[in-house]
Amino acid sequence: MKENPSASAVSRRDFIATSTTALVAASLAPASLHADEPAASSKLALLGGEKAVKTAPAKRVRWGEPERERLNAMLAQDSLFYWKGPQTTLALERFRKTYPLKYAHTCSSGTGALHIAVIAAGIGPGDEVITSPITDIGTVIGVIYQQGVPVFADLVPGTYNLDPADVERRITPRTKAIIAVHLCGNPCDLHALKAIADKHNLVLIEDACQAWGARFRGQPIGTVGHIGCFSLQQSKHITCGDGGLVASNDERFGPLLQRSGDKGGDRTKPGGGFQTFATNYRMSEPQAAVFAAQLERVEDIASRRARLGNLLTEKIAGVPGLRPHQVHPEDRCVYWFYFFRMEPPAFRCDRAEFVKALAAEGVQCSAGYIPVPLHREPVFLKHGFFAGRWPLREMGLTTIDYSKHHTPEVEAILKTGIRLTIDEAMTDDYITGAAVAVRKVARHYAV
Repeated sequence: MKENPSASAVSRRDFIATSTTALVAASLAPASLHADEPAASSKLALLGGEKAVKTAPAKRVRWGEPERERLNAMLAQDSLFYWKGPQTTLALERFRKTYPLKYAHTCSSGTGALHIAVIAAGIGPGDEVITSPITDIGTVIGVIYQQGVPVFADLVPGTYNLDPADVERRITPRTKAIIAVHLCGNPCDLHALKAIADKHNLVLIEDACQAWGARFRGQPIGTVGHIGCFSLQQSKHITCGDGGLVASNDERFGPLLQRSGDKGGDRTKPGGGFQTFATNYRMSEPQAAVFAAQLERVEDIASRRARLGNLLTEKIAGVPGLRPHQVHPEDRCVYWFYFFRMEPPAFRCDRAEFVKALAAEGVQCSAGYIPVPLHREPVFLKHGFFAGRWPLREMGLTTIDYSKHHTPEVEAILKTGIRLTIDEAMTDDYITGAAVAVRKVARHYAV
């Protein structure tokens, strides 16, 4: 007997409703359900008690013989230029093993990758690009340099990613693209965002700079939208110090990536002249050598971080007043960092004191992420992008006023979020200890 698809399928609305109910139920569940729960009288380390984390995590080793092997091969070359270079060629081959994207271009940074994507997408004066206000400014630098207008949408409370409903509300006749930031390595709702992009004929660019190895419904992040952008900056999952990559399967944009990051010249058609205008975002062979070696580490790093982050969620679920990092059960979040939120009315302390107590327990943590949403940064409030001016606004090509731009959930996230470090060298014991610390501190300060 055939299964009835309509009976077995779970709609997005049903999933959200179910997830919300589960989160509310978890927040009301007693934290003492955990076997490793400390005694109710356990004294905070901050007040002289024993630390919850017994052993600090080991220092992670990020490079070694594989990188040395590639660098030695690079030193034997006659040229260190990227085009047709052995290291760049190998890096692209290895990249495509995980990310089956026809067009891929190495570049100097994640910021460069995003700028290249914006150029290829055809963003021009006055064109609006909707994106997240909680991100590195590199997400929007390319938009501004192309004389486009960043429009910041609100975020989903528990995933910290774009709220598709708010994205659609902010679409105007000038909207040309959406940049979906997979914050912390947690996949955005790409089905919803892609549907919006298709409906309004927009370009969907994935900012996967924090998301190496992440998966959306089993599909590698960076392969769902029209263009995917990656970073190799020192703090990312894999690195060559600084670098990036931009890639696409879309025949409208893919052929434009190389020239959009290489001064506008098309190296596949020498002698064709400069048909477009762009800056120089090339990656050199020494960087590509390290990148090629690092690509062999992606799956191990991603799977370890995913497992550790999910373990932490499991062990702090049910703590009253805390909201764990929310990840769709069919996705893989790779936790560039772990972000949970506290509900201030539930505690007799502010966030700073909560974090101080956690740190005393031996947890690697900090308050918040970026200090303010991007549109609250001085350069946005002054509209002072070019020598203190914004000619685009002066010419009447946009009327946006960032001082009046509102994203209330974003403000709440940044005021209540607590950041915990997750890296692949950490052990289950450390994560368990960190979870004990979270519950211990939460209990001590509970109203």
